[in-house]
Amino acid sequence: MDDTFPRGYPLKAYPEWPNLAAMMFGLARGWSGRPMLRHWRDSAWHGVSWGEFARRAASVARSLRAAGVAAGDRVLIVSESRPEVPILEVALMAIRAVPVPGYATNTPEDHAHLLRDSGARVAVASTAALADRVMAGAALAGGLDRLLCMQPGRGLLFSTLEADRAAPDDIAAEADEIPTGALACLIYTSGTSGLPRGVMLPHRAILSNCRGAFELVRPLRLRNETYLSFLPLSHSFEHTVGQFFLPSLGTEIVYSRGVEHLAADMLAVRPTIMTMVPRVLEVIRTRVLQQVGRQPAWKQALFHRALAAGLRRVEGRTTLADRIAGPVLDRLALRPVRARFGGRFRAAMSGGARLDPEIGRFFRALGPVVMQGYGQTEAGPVISANSVNDPEIGSVGRPLPGVELRIAGDGEILVRGDLVMDGYWGQPAATAEAIRDGWLHTGDLGRINEQGLLTITDRKRDIIVLSGGENVSPARVEELLMREPEISQAVVFGDGQAALSALLVPAEDGDARSVGTAVARANARLSTTERIRRHSLVPPFTVENGLLTPSQKIRRAQVLRTHRETRKAS
Repeated sequence: MDDTFPRGYPLKAYPEWPNLAAMMFGLARGWSGRPMLRHWRDSAWHGVSWGEFARRAASVARSLRAAGVAAGDRVLIVSESRPEVPILEVALMAIRAVPVPGYATNTPEDHAHLLRDSGARVAVASTAALADRVMAGAALAGGLDRLLCMQPGRGLLFSTLEADRAAPDDIAAEADEIPTGALACLIYTSGTSGLPRGVMLPHRAILSNCRGAFELVRPLRLRNETYLSFLPLSHSFEHTVGQFFLPSLGTEIVYSRGVEHLAADMLAVRPTIMTMVPRVLEVIRTRVLQQVGRQPAWKQALFHRALAAGLRRVEGRTTLADRIAGPVLDRLALRPVRARFGGRFRAAMSGGARLDPEIGRFFRALGPVVMQGYGQTEAGPVISANSVNDPEIGSVGRPLPGVELRIAGDGEILVRGDLVMDGYWGQPAATAEAIRDGWLHTGDLGRINEQGLLTITDRKRDIIVLSGGENVSPARVEELLMREPEISQAVVFGDGQAALSALLVPAEDGDARSVGTAVARANARLSTTERIRRHSLVPPFTVENGLLTPSQKIRRAQVLRTHRETRKAS
């Protein structure tokens, strides 16, 4: 492969790679001087070429092996998105060690569970503050053999691992021998028990996603693209798409400074493609409409007329007037809005939660293609997605090439193929429950129409998916809430919302006014995504009112139905 790739699009097929590490080193051989990664440091953007990436990854691989990290060892990684993360992951994969990505927002208790469950004895943190949190978790889990930090001050300095200037050929050759079925990484996702489970993803699972996604975006004829990455690399969607798939197409990956800087970063970086969670698309749409609403009435009318014409174009209802006035309306009303995204924004891949059809229609009318997808960590994670040419608004598209999908008798979505995980780390019973006769039981309910398009109708499992794509186990949050003496019972909800809310029953003989203080105490022990932002006080759940089982278990679904109006008001 050479510098002409991917200019030769459309390729007949996605290249075959034995594993992810071999893919990354193989691409670096042909693209040595090509820009690969960009990040913000010391008040400026700094780039990393493919050649530098491969040299640093090989150096880290040699150094980790010399420090005692061996094949099969799990290594916890806690960092915001930055070049050191993919460099470290590829280095670990190349020596057959196993990366364990962890969220930078995790609490010490979360880190303790990951360390204890995975058996990781080595951890890497990006900052001193995150290193302290990892060490606090390690103290709960029985300690660490080694801590590395990307900033001075805590543990071994990560940059010392990158000092070897030798060519990466030896490590690359070693990586070529790793079978596609070998374990690539261990990504933790919330389980119905309330404790995160380690999903064992082999190289074949993520490579299967890459091949399928290639067919999906092929009509875009991607070349020399710029991708702005802002989801954490510990998120399975970003881990596959932003860390492996898009780089494999020659796309430059630029790490955003964070969601709070996203608008400024879009103007500075001028991305052509992004992955989005629905919540971010919602925020962007709201801000656009707010800005339009502050303009003179005639400009507002022009914008909405142009948007309506764009929507008719998307739906195939273009009128003669649209064909005549459309280009002028677009130039006057829509192009200035697209300029706020950098002016080059072509497509967004939306996943992680349900996308409101109105949001999808808005962006399609505005210009960029929004492709909604569906998946879960246990499937690499992408199962299905809309195509570029026919992004059916309201569905999650067709299964990716190579994915078998069927609907069980009870409506559950079942999936089979190379994308399916090997199982849950150390949990054979949970694995046997999830994968039966080769079929992954997703826990989601859906239907397929005559065109083969999948629509998600409900969730069979209790896991809450926030609009930002974060999976949250309500059982864990409810347990912590009910530990507080002021709270007798709790039911948490928020599927598709920006944050969690709760229905709370005050303790008998307690002061209901103190419940807010109790929620604040519980929030202090929860990660950012698990915290309760709103709560409402409700009467007790009892066997008599049908909200409690005879064995004293709360009937969650019935509680949420009974207090539907209360939930709307909270």
